[in-house]
Amino acid sequence: MSKEFDPDFGLTAEDYGRHRAGFPPEVVRRLAGLGVEAGGRDILDLGTGTGSLARLFARAGARVTGIDPAAPLLDQARALDAAAGVEIAYRVATAEATGLPDASFDVVAAGQCWHWFDAPRAAAEVRRLLRPGGHVVITHFDWLPLPGNMVAATEDLILRFNPAWSMGGGTGLYPRWLTDLASAGFRAIETFSFDLDVPYTPEAWTGRIRASAGVGASLPPEEVTAFSAELTALLHDRFPGDVLHVPHRAWSAVAVAPAPDAPR
Repeated sequence: MSKEFDPDFGLTAEDYGRHRAGFPPEVVRRLAGLGVEAGGRDILDLGTGTGSLARLFARAGARVTGIDPAAPLLDQARALDAAAGVEIAYRVATAEATGLPDASFDVVAAGQCWHWFDAPRAAAEVRRLLRPGGHVVITHFDWLPLPGNMVAATEDLILRFNPAWSMGGGTGLYPRWLTDLASAGFRAIETFSFDLDVPYTPEAWTGRIRASAGVGASLPPEEVTAFSAELTALLHDRFPGDVLHVPHRAWSAVAVAPAPDAPR
């Protein structure tokens, strides 16, 4: 990402913890179908944020470590873990330099965050951390802007407040990450995707968007307040209702770690 757009998700940790939809459990079930079992495995969740993906793995019986550079997000993650009755080890670190031991994980995952990383350095760190035959998982869970829908209208409003935001108009598919993995020597790359609607109240959707990179993580507080007021009015006028069904797409790429003596 450019220096002109450098969000700090720690600024929006409370909204992030309360309003961002977690990864659907179906992701973990489908990963298991590709041989990425969670039960009894050591799993590292890069860029864990508030621990949404990490908790899914923990509930499935994994021993999970989560890292993130934003300490306020990890504070939210610990509170959410306590409410969910799971235990996850967290540490402040980056994906490119985790400080964790070589060959210490069966799975290294990155949920909704690979685009923030220096991909060659992060991929090299993942190779170092994985045991032979271990898996890397890159996964996303994205809202879908479609012509005339509330997501498209929301993205238009984000751009009006923050023209530097460049993450709109997505399809929820990330072919470039496949090149990142292949270039780093990972093999047996596979992908899957599926769509579903996520219910939000108008208040929760406004909170969800405040927790996004283009709003709460990058705008001054007074502009975040003004944005929230305008989005609330937009939803009331154009998309009325007590529950908004927001289209989302889950997408994952899975690959196997190369042999320890393979070229780096």
